[in-house]
Order: sequence, then structure tokens, then C-alpha cells
Amino acid sequence: MPLRDVLTPHPRILFVGINPGLRSEAVGHHFAGPGNPFWRLLYAARLVPVALTHDEDQRLAEFGLALTNLCPRATRSAAELSAAELRRGKQALERKIRRLHPDVVAFVGVTIYRQFFGRGSDAGPGPKAEKIDGARVFVLPNPSGLNASFPGFRHKLVWFERLREFVEAVADRPRHARRST
Repeated sequence: MPLRDVLTPHPRILFVGINPGLRSEAVGHHFAGPGNPFWRLLYAARLVPVALTHDEDQRLAEFGLALTNLCPRATRSAAELSAAELRRGKQALERKIRRLHPDVVAFVGVTIYRQFFGRGSDAGPGPKAEKIDGARVFVLPNPSGLNASFPGFRHKLVWFERLREFVEAVADRPRHARRST
């Protein structure tokens, strides 16, 4: 079942994954893998006020959050995506960002950040200097349990908490300062 984006005008955060996994496609919900703590991380980092599950992914819009993928095709591994799919995905994502005007684009994984900005980009998690149509950029570690660089929940939670702090700092700035590039 194809995944539906979770979109809302001017979200505080637009989360961007590289592409859905096979389990997410099978159930029609984002971050549905049994070992993926994405939803628990959102709640533990206080990015959402209630605990959500993948079945409730569309509720993100209630909290001023949005969620999409660079490429819509589900795969076992992102390495299965073609260069043409990645180029088309980048163009589609740029259009979504222009239309939605998020405060922050949060790439869910270093790999997608590199795919979007190129290999020469600063590759670690955290806030980035780049902006996309005025939106600030933040990189989260991939929440998958297979992420060897950030193996435990606590290792990932640090970055989700930093994202919350970053978003709060961006929100404290006047609106015209947020949109300038």
C-alpha cells in the first residue's frame, strides 16, 4: 500500500526519510519496522505531546509536523534506488519545501542528507549551515536498530532532543529572519 505523506502548511519540522521500507509499504504507515524507534524518540524528545505509533502517523500534522520521503518506492535497502530516482526525488522534495515553507527540514539519516546536498557536505548529525528555500536544515541519525553508529535508543535520543532545542531556537527568531537565505 503506497505511503501517504503527512503534510501541513508551514510545519515546524518537515521530516524527510530517504524511502520507505518494505514493512512500511506493506502496512501503509511510516517507520513501521518493529525495530525502528522513530515514534518513541519523537515522544521521548518532547517533539510530540502524546505517544504515537506508526498507525497514527497522520496525526503528526496536529502537532505542526510533516513527514515525507525523498523517493516513494519501497525497498529492502536504500542502495537499491537508482540515480534517476534520487534526482527526481530531490526535485519533488524541493517543490514540497517551497510549497509548505517549513521552519526546519530534518533529514532522517546522514545518507539522505548526503544524497540531497552531495558528498562534500558535512556528514554528521546536527544543525547544518545549508538552507532550503529559507528552511533551516538538521540531520538526525537514522533511527533504525541497524544503525551501528548510533546503536542504542539513548544514542539517538540525544539528537532528537537537540532537534527540539534547535526548532525552539528557530521559532524564537522573528519570522522574516527565518525566511531569509
